[in-house]
Amino acid sequence: MILEIIIIVIYTIALLLIFIYALAQLNLLFNYLSSKKNNDKSRAFDFSNPDEIPFVTIQLPVYNEMYVMERLLDNIALVDYPKDKLEIQVLDDSTDETLKTTYNHIQNLRASGLNIQHITRTNRSGFKAGALKEGLKTAKGEFIAIFDADFLPKEDWLKRTVPFFKDENIGVVQTRWGHINRNYSVLTKIQAFALDAHFTLEQVGRNSKGHFINFNGTAGVWRKACIIDAGNWEGDTLTEDLDLSYRAQLKNWKFKYLEDVETPAELPVVISAARTQQFRWNKGGAENFRKMMWKVLKNKNISPKTKVHGLLHLLNSTMFLNILIVAVLSIPMLYIKNEYLHLRSYFYIMSFFVLSTIIFFICYWVMYRKMYGGGIKNFMNYIGMFFVFFSIAMGFSLHNSIAVLEGHLGKKSEFIRTPKFNINTIKDSWKKNKYLKKTVSTHVIFEGLLMIYFAFGMYSAFVVGDQGGDFGLFPFHLMLCIGFGYVFFNSLISKAKA
Repeated sequence: MILEIIIIVIYTIALLLIFIYALAQLNLLFNYLSSKKNNDKSRAFDFSNPDEIPFVTIQLPVYNEMYVMERLLDNIALVDYPKDKLEIQVLDDSTDETLKTTYNHIQNLRASGLNIQHITRTNRSGFKAGALKEGLKTAKGEFIAIFDADFLPKEDWLKRTVPFFKDENIGVVQTRWGHINRNYSVLTKIQAFALDAHFTLEQVGRNSKGHFINFNGTAGVWRKACIIDAGNWEGDTLTEDLDLSYRAQLKNWKFKYLEDVETPAELPVVISAARTQQFRWNKGGAENFRKMMWKVLKNKNISPKTKVHGLLHLLNSTMFLNILIVAVLSIPMLYIKNEYLHLRSYFYIMSFFVLSTIIFFICYWVMYRKMYGGGIKNFMNYIGMFFVFFSIAMGFSLHNSIAVLEGHLGKKSEFIRTPKFNINTIKDSWKKNKYLKKTVSTHVIFEGLLMIYFAFGMYSAFVVGDQGGDFGLFPFHLMLCIGFGYVFFNSLISKAKA
């Protein structure tokens, strides 16, 4: 019975942590809805007065971006801003042939009158953070706009973001990501679904009440003085954007989030690329929790509620670990429930935690309805998308949990950038992308085993107990089996096709 007690305790703690996170999301939903009733009265520069237009530096940190480099440079060249108050820094750490082709392209743009510089380094010290820091040494701009290689800001982007720096307390203006290839595949659809929730519900919900938000690494503008005051870019975590964001807000800089300004970007279309991105984001989140937890708790200038939301924000990625624990232990719990009948009252109480799923369902529906509209048809589409999203998200839980554990335990790893593809339509192919890995991660083997494990969980529903089975966890195990199966088979197939 000792083993059973240990399983019950761990299972209960993990469920409780997920429920607390769900309640935080519900609070962000209320914040989001209430924010829509407020009119934005922010001060703004008057761009009709040339004297109020500040000098801006655009930084483009790139590394081996063969497939999107030309598109990026041509798009940035179209940005509508006074040429005498704009400079562009291409922070190029590339080690392949793109170093030369990018240089040639930049020379052509310079000949057209664009103030654009090609800045290279002899090593990738600090990775992206190191490149940004290096560029900052010579940046002339009072404000620094940053775009990753797969982002395509619209021509009026600077004119819609920079004016908000009229308020001298604002250190960052962040915009919402758009998705140029949202409907390419199931994988891109579920990535877009998750990111849309972050960029509507979470960013607005936190920002509207003065809680900490994060610069998302791209599609935003920093006040140069804010970067310097917060301690400049540091490369000791895999999410340097989250790190600097918290250091800046702990020094009382304000962030401005613009939900209505969309910056289109390309989503990873191959599961190995999505895995790379997910691993970096989740490990970086855990690393930042280690780095920032006590700084947040000890800060006397922020409210208790902001501290709670801040810590839960830093623990976002750790929810994958809790989900994995609940998933793996749910099958032993199914047998314990039907073996020890005197614990039945405990399981009745535990059924309360299904409320977590209901909360997530409601929160994501609000986001989905805002983007696609209401009505029965859209609601039915949403139910299908929610089922697929949650299944595949849980299928990533092993991979992401390993990242989280490495982050919390302080294991260091290189910054591996997400391969780009220049994929916009279903007709475009990624199969010959030279940056894709040619080997399958050992994690994939365990994901295949977990698929079988949760298939056994579904079988168990028919055979446990003496009352004809117990199907309470059957939908959960079905979603887990589908999710791990999707991740497993797609990881194998993508390598076979590459």
